[in-house]
Amino acid sequence: MVIADIDIIAKAPARLLAAGMGDALSTYYEARACRQSRAVTHAGGTSTIAAFSLARACLDTLLAEGESALLDVKQGITSSAVEHIVEANIYLSGVGFESGGLAAAHAIHNGLTLHEECRNVLHGEKVAFATIVQLVLEKASEDEIAQVIAFCKKVSLPVTLKELGITSSDMDKLMVVAEASCSQESPMKNMPFEVQSVDVLEAILATDKRGY
Repeated sequence: MVIADIDIIAKAPARLLAAGMGDALSTYYEARACRQSRAVTHAGGTSTIAAFSLARACLDTLLAEGESALLDVKQGITSSAVEHIVEANIYLSGVGFESGGLAAAHAIHNGLTLHEECRNVLHGEKVAFATIVQLVLEKASEDEIAQVIAFCKKVSLPVTLKELGITSSDMDKLMVVAEASCSQESPMKNMPFEVQSVDVLEAILATDKRGY
């Protein structure tokens, strides 16, 4: 059972709702990767039709109502858009990831936590950027990548390293992020193809360029 008080959430800092959307944004793309690789999920089996459908519904809800919900929360307004986004952030994403699986986006997020310049960035903010990195790694279509970048910009989620707080161009620090993303215990192993740390570094830099 999931119980959420929409009135309280509508009066919370808008950044928190946006960060929740950033985390939820990865759900479909990671579930899709796990479905392709037949990875074992947190629930202990491979992704189901139901889980994948919830993950897709999560993405569709974010794209359709995320911007409107954020504007409403900035004004402290409880609306159907806010209700739907809260459901997507908590329920659709929660079940979608648990039964759909994690992949590159959360692996890269975990690597980013090691970079001292973005330690004050919220979990979902890092995941949002990492989701774009995953799409770049996958060589997703230009339309799909552009759609996700546009969504992130609309809801104030980071699409560049600078927006993550990373202002230095220290490649050694970014390589630490990339190497941690590909550690043995990382969900990067759930990708449907082998990913090396150099691939992650190149995808991070490519994502950063696309964000401007």
